[in-house]
Amino acid sequence: MKRSLIFAAVALLAFAGGAAAQQYPTKSILMLVPFAAGGPTDTVARVVAQSMSKPLGQTLVVENKPSAGGILAPEQVKNSKPDGYTILIHHIGMATTPALYRQLRFNPLTDFDYIGLINDVPMTIIANEKVPAKDFKEFLAYLKSNKDKVSYANAGIGAASHLCGMLFMSAIETDLLTVPYKGTGPAMNDLLGGQVTFMCDQTTNTTSQIKSGKVKVYGVTSAKRVPSLPEVPTLQEQGLKGFEVGIWHGLYAPKGTPKPVLDKLVAALQETVKDEAVKKRFAELGATTYPPEKATPQALQAHLKSEIDKWTPLIKKAGVYAD
Repeated sequence: MKRSLIFAAVALLAFAGGAAAQQYPTKSILMLVPFAAGGPTDTVARVVAQSMSKPLGQTLVVENKPSAGGILAPEQVKNSKPDGYTILIHHIGMATTPALYRQLRFNPLTDFDYIGLINDVPMTIIANEKVPAKDFKEFLAYLKSNKDKVSYANAGIGAASHLCGMLFMSAIETDLLTVPYKGTGPAMNDLLGGQVTFMCDQTTNTTSQIKSGKVKVYGVTSAKRVPSLPEVPTLQEQGLKGFEVGIWHGLYAPKGTPKPVLDKLVAALQETVKDEAVKKRFAELGATTYPPEKATPQALQAHLKSEIDKWTPLIKKAGVYAD
């Protein structure tokens, strides 16, 4: 009798859980961003959150959890209840943190369920107005002849700007003074103020500064020119053969999220990447929106794995660690 009551209780709980998953979502959803408000990933998050709220019928609340390397938000999502009400947006940092941190408290490959890829954002090499170089060739000569004076700003270890700078210095075979900041905002402010010489950052953050003429631009990091900045040549065009850095974004949920819930999140993301207003907004910022077939758990999982395989040896060779 007692055993049958236990079985009945378990069955009832399973049924209730399944019913809750089918009815999902019944309240607002929290989307955690690993970086500060106003930064490039925050910009992507707010565009996605607004669009996904329509098919889901609930508000997606964006909450910023800035930390060195962007590790706090993934850790919080990993430890959240797997019910679909806490999700994570992250960029290439999900692929680089395993190599950057000796003691990481989450595993990108095993601690999350995947929702899908969002977009790919190229980066730009920009400098403050005081730099005299008129083009990339002159800029390269300027860096090499003033390597004891110039400084490179980034948004902190593990940030996209840190990774791009690391590859750039390796490509030009020149070590330069690196100045890490707590986010893209303060780094950009000091660049505009002339306190640092140059930086490499995402077009979502630099396009407006480039178009307003507040910074000098020397190239984009994509394989092809960016439609929103057609006059800016790629670094490959200008002699850095094979140099390509794209900062992709993806959506994640805690491991164990029920499949009906994941299916609804995936469907909402696919509606978002098909949304003409979203594609137009990302294009204005120089970003390429992934097609719906890439906005899937399988595509994100495969891309993350390949990026981890790509970046781990590069970071280990550079000997860079965040702890």
